[in-house]
Amino acid sequence: MYKQVIVVRKDLGMDKGKIAAQVAHASLEAYKETDLETRERWEEGGSKKVVLKVENLKKLMELKERVKSERIPYAVIRDAGKTQIEPGTVTSLGIGPVEEDRIDRLTKELKLL
Repeated sequence: MYKQVIVVRKDLGMDKGKIAAQVAHASLEAYKETDLETRERWEEGGSKKVVLKVENLKKLMELKERVKSERIPYAVIRDAGKTQIEPGTVTSLGIGPVEEDRIDRLTKELKLL
């Protein structure tokens, strides 16, 4: 089974609509980093997505480094700064899709958004 995880920073005070937009960006950009075979398997399995939270930028970037070291496709999302937050602010991290167990090993301690 394949899964994608999107991780959002909670310390930015983004409203629900802003969070939804950042999650969509992270999902799409991480998806673009995967190969065709992985995309097809993920889509055949229902395109499972889980949205989790981290407390701050430090925690998000620590996770990104672990994901990178495992050679899992990912995307770091930086906001354009046109609405609620400063330009270039890192808001979220899209991970995968990849095999569920590979993502779970790295994100199991995080809570649902």
